[in-house]
Amino acid sequence: MLEQYLPILVFIVFGALVGVVAISVGFVIGPHRPDEEKLSPYECGFEAFEDARMQFDVRYYLVAILFIIFDLEIAFLFPWAVVLEDIGTFGFVAMMIFLAILVVGFIYEWKKGALEWE
Repeated sequence: MLEQYLPILVFIVFGALVGVVAISVGFVIGPHRPDEEKLSPYECGFEAFEDARMQFDVRYYLVAILFIIFDLEIAFLFPWAVVLEDIGTFGFVAMMIFLAILVVGFIYEWKKGALEWE
């Protein structure tokens, strides 16, 4: 039974070796010319203007929740659409319940004003 997993182990080891070799070659061959400009903190194309530990507005978190809602929806809709004929009515009802839960999250975001930027 273990011999069935041997190709997977070989693939993982080969992939890790390729990654290590590529990174090592980059460190060995790459130029090493550090200066003050390269070593300075960089934030969105301009100098950092505040401490990294500052508080963020709650809208950033609401947008993150909104992204997760739509990301989950798309991630589960494609495989569901592929096997819809095989899973039948039960699969359809289960996906409608899932989408209803996501719609509740979307309505929450909408009511909190996460879609409105000033």
